[in-house]
Amino acid sequence: MPRPIRILFLGDVVGAPGRAAVQKHLPELRASLKPDAVIVNGENIRNGSGITADLYRALREAGADAVTLGDHVYKDARISQTIEDPGEPILRPANLSAKAPGKRWIRIPAHGERSRDIFVATVLGRVVFPMPADDPFATCDEILRNLPDRKPIVIIEAHMEATSEKAALAHHLDGRVAAVLGSHTHVPTADERILPGGTAFLSDLGMCGPCDGVIGRDASRVVHHMTTAMPVQYEVSGGEIRVTGALMEVSADTGLALSIERVEAGEPRRTRVRA
Repeated sequence: MPRPIRILFLGDVVGAPGRAAVQKHLPELRASLKPDAVIVNGENIRNGSGITADLYRALREAGADAVTLGDHVYKDARISQTIEDPGEPILRPANLSAKAPGKRWIRIPAHGERSRDIFVATVLGRVVFPMPADDPFATCDEILRNLPDRKPIVIIEAHMEATSEKAALAHHLDGRVAAVLGSHTHVPTADERILPGGTAFLSDLGMCGPCDGVIGRDASRVVHHMTTAMPVQYEVSGGEIRVTGALMEVSADTGLALSIERVEAGEPRRTRVRA
């Protein structure tokens, strides 16, 4: 029996601090956790919104085997050329318009198990979400019908605002994909589990970046906007920097999950003030 395939997925990388955190901690996580594949959400790496070709390459050089994007996918439109390159493992959300540039899913090899590739797709939510998108449930069904492998290993990223929508999608796909992992809200959740059909689920991977602000943004600017309704230019926060995500073990035989655990690295959280 082939050994399980280990897949590490890191949450949204926020700004320069997030990039620095990934560059520092991802090599350490690769050495300690020994994942066969690493996937990173990079949609907030450009000053907290969007990505450039250079920043994409920085994530790849830091150890990411694939980079996913979300609702900020085209904040820097020049990334479209990179997303459309069939040789680059970076993708746009699958349930955008058919005319949107970029790949709807990608295929990456697992380093330790070359006979089994990993398919990755991201879908946007439609509940309390700012960007128009097609039905994520129907989109996932359509992708699964058209993948070339008979029993593929599939990771679905649910880039969504509502926890309920993420959980509903996971149950809809239970037994058909290895994992449904939530992103977008930048706060790691503690509900990791394997559903009855064998699909791993986590409501949100969290983020890679500064944790002292408001989901990666400078707190004073966010508070000013929320208390005055005046528009402000949000800036990436400083302070405590962490990397969060999840590590899964997936059966090479069935393509379903065997385990899931949360992963965190970086500066320790301040949970107590010492006298």
